[in-house]
Amino acid sequence: MTRVVAVGLDGSPESRAAADWAARESLMSDLPLRLVHVGDQQAHEYVPFAGEPVPPAGADRSAALLRETAVRLHHRHPDLRADTDQLPGQPVVALVGAARDAELLVLGTRGLGAAVGFLLGSVASAVVARAEQPVVLVRAGADAGGERVSDAAGAPSQATPYRDVVVGLDLSSADDTVLGFAFTAASRRAAGLRVVHGGSGPELQDDPAAVRRRLLSPWKAKFPGVEVTEEAVIGDAGAHLADASREASLVVVGRRVRRAALGAHIGPVTAAVLRHASAPVAVVPHD
Repeated sequence: MTRVVAVGLDGSPESRAAADWAARESLMSDLPLRLVHVGDQQAHEYVPFAGEPVPPAGADRSAALLRETAVRLHHRHPDLRADTDQLPGQPVVALVGAARDAELLVLGTRGLGAAVGFLLGSVASAVVARAEQPVVLVRAGADAGGERVSDAAGAPSQATPYRDVVVGLDLSSADDTVLGFAFTAASRRAAGLRVVHGGSGPELQDDPAAVRRRLLSPWKAKFPGVEVTEEAVIGDAGAHLADASREASLVVVGRRVRRAALGAHIGPVTAAVLRHASAPVAVVPHD
């Protein structure tokens, strides 16, 4: 794994939003940004930042897209370290490989019109289900102002503090990989961490409060500056997390890696969050 933030581009408005989010994350985490485009993906029409004409049909649109995106991001973030890469092959295979070679992969997804949530395409869905590293999904129209607390006039602002990071925690199958990602994300944003937790049944042998203390105490000690609030849920965890996303800068959910005949899949809670969340969503694979 290379310590970079990778983002998949195709020229669409959602991939533009993903690139903007990835650039901000790259700067926050002090990691280089890798802009990638897969050769078998047809680049969408896009408006060049530098005023150059859109390449005609038959031209190498992917190279122009990568170059224009790098110029636009450098103009907005002069300290950004970024390179570009044209990947051969099929989109899913290439993007899963890009995730494997990065600390984080960022993809864009279409929004559901006036409603919140993502319209998850087949490529993004397959990549999320197979990637070995965290994948963040960003919907079209997402911007930096929406990740922060509204200003005194109630308007989006890039000068106010970040909204909380929200993490879904299943007490019956919790994993430190997911919690570590969530605490790190909250710490980088100087934001609070809202832990939405559930889990019951015979697999949860201990008292839930004791389980929460055992899981969260080491991370609270490691990140003393992160203010943690806890919220117990009963019933549909995906709906609770989607509701919490309305006041979140980022939602973090886990995806259990399955190496059995069942094959790769996202899981019902994560799928529900992706359908209905209004904030960017990080899907973190774990054992």
